[in-house]
Amino acid sequence: MLEPSHEGNRRRRRLVSTFVEGIRLVLNIVWLVLHGWALALAYLLAGLVACLLIVTIPFGIASFRLAGYAAWPFGRTTVPAPGAGAASAVGNVLWFVVVGWWLSLLHVVAGVAYCLTIIGIPFGIALFKLALVGLFPLGKQVVSLDAPEGRPAVGAAQVVATRR
Repeated sequence: MLEPSHEGNRRRRRLVSTFVEGIRLVLNIVWLVLHGWALALAYLLAGLVACLLIVTIPFGIASFRLAGYAAWPFGRTTVPAPGAGAASAVGNVLWFVVVGWWLSLLHVVAGVAYCLTIIGIPFGIALFKLALVGLFPLGKQVVSLDAPEGRPAVGAAQVVATRR
């Protein structure tokens, strides 16, 4: 049986988690209405164009991944994909030279503009995250910040590994 203090801590964590999820939902809805839909549509169209040629299909898949992340960024992050190797590195160099640098520059400029207002700071930070992913998108996967039961949270493995 749990002690009363453990039950209170569990209840507080659940309350905080519900509150954070509500804020993320509101931020994602506002983001989607303001410009998330346009960013996602642009990434989807770029992905379709990239998929027209067999050689550029990996770039199309990366664009589709960015489209989902651009539409609903709050509460999600990117992590290195397991098994991403030399091909991803070469593809990232090509991506950076062709589209990555200007795409990231546009995200940074828009992020700075959003950060000029207090209300826009979370949206500016989301654009900065998109700028980082837009530089080198291959070999990345988008994951939720919340860990389902039985799975460690994002970053938990790194913390455990550094403590050993």
